[in-house]
Amino acid sequence: MTARTRHALALLSAVVLAAVAGCSAGGDPAPARLAGSGAAQAPSGAPGSTTAPAAKGFTLVASGDVLPHESVIRRAASDADGDGYDFRPMFSGVKPVVSAADLAICHMETVYGPDGGPFTGYPAFQSPPEIADGLKDAGYDGCSTASNHTLDGGAAGLKRTLDAFDKAGLKHAGSARTAAEAGTVTMYTAGSAKVAHLAYTYDTNGYPMPDGQPWAVNLMEEEKIVGDARAARKAGADVVLVSLHWGTEWETEPDEKQLALGKALTASQSGGRPDVDLILGTHAHIPQPYEKVNGTWVVYGMGDQVAGEMFNYTGARDMRGNYGSIGRFTFAPPAAAGQRWQVTKAEFVPQMMDLGAGRVVNLPAALAEHPGREDYESARDAITEAVLSRGAAKDGLTAAK
Repeated sequence: MTARTRHALALLSAVVLAAVAGCSAGGDPAPARLAGSGAAQAPSGAPGSTTAPAAKGFTLVASGDVLPHESVIRRAASDADGDGYDFRPMFSGVKPVVSAADLAICHMETVYGPDGGPFTGYPAFQSPPEIADGLKDAGYDGCSTASNHTLDGGAAGLKRTLDAFDKAGLKHAGSARTAAEAGTVTMYTAGSAKVAHLAYTYDTNGYPMPDGQPWAVNLMEEEKIVGDARAARKAGADVVLVSLHWGTEWETEPDEKQLALGKALTASQSGGRPDVDLILGTHAHIPQPYEKVNGTWVVYGMGDQVAGEMFNYTGARDMRGNYGSIGRFTFAPPAAAGQRWQVTKAEFVPQMMDLGAGRVVNLPAALAEHPGREDYESARDAITEAVLSRGAAKDGLTAAK
């Protein structure tokens, strides 16, 4: 070995030792190596980086109608110990499921009355605004607000509801206070996806739109829904969710309108990509099936999440009016830019409004604690039968806790 070679090796050793010392002595660490890479690279997304941040999937949770009858309002007053209304305990049983999701969507069927009341139940609902606080505490990020009861309190009731949502930190879709708000897409970020939420109702129980406010509530028209979905894509949405207040009350099987509109919306495409990625149904007051249509999941009806005693069209007390399901869908990023985000896992959680306890019950979790409780078992079995009645199991839908 020549003197020149020995000198070069000594210099190389000094450089290596300095680098090691810098890492172990709390100095700025060297950039990490990518797996399989032979050279150090800047962290993803840093100046000089040659790689984009990795796309990240997300879980979505959605649930059915929040319909506070007078008995529900009285329960919230009791839970508040005389100091207003507290709906947080009512949702505590499903809070673990809701709060664990990356994005959680509810359906607020009614509008809110003035602070302090008066508050009313059926047929023209005006509910305590404290419900918004209960929904937020449970982990919901926002709600669909288009229903046949959205105009029960006129323009004032609609405004009070959305004002309460703003105060609680909840987003909303389906009703609006201004034309500008009506024309703005409700957008969330979940994982690395931008998720748009659109919502519509079949009717407003005959109440006309407020004077000068034809945009106050979104009505369920195929052309409008498709146009809005395409506008949401142009606004940057990776995933488009559509909530529909539709169907025939007390009927488990979806009606002709649901089937036809569900088929049309899931078939609609732009540039070879579906315009709608998931349909979430409410209104029927009982659990309805989930079904994969044209490769897209359609939840025809999630049933009621919160409701008092329910009576069907024969006048009989019908326990199904207190049954519901929570849908949970796991979305994965597309394999290539511009392609569809895929649902890689579809699940449902049977739930029940226990009127005696005044609580929404996660039935699988409750039965794990109280095995053999007949009313919970009956509810779970009836919900499962309804949800799977159009063959969703063959497309991978499973029951979950």
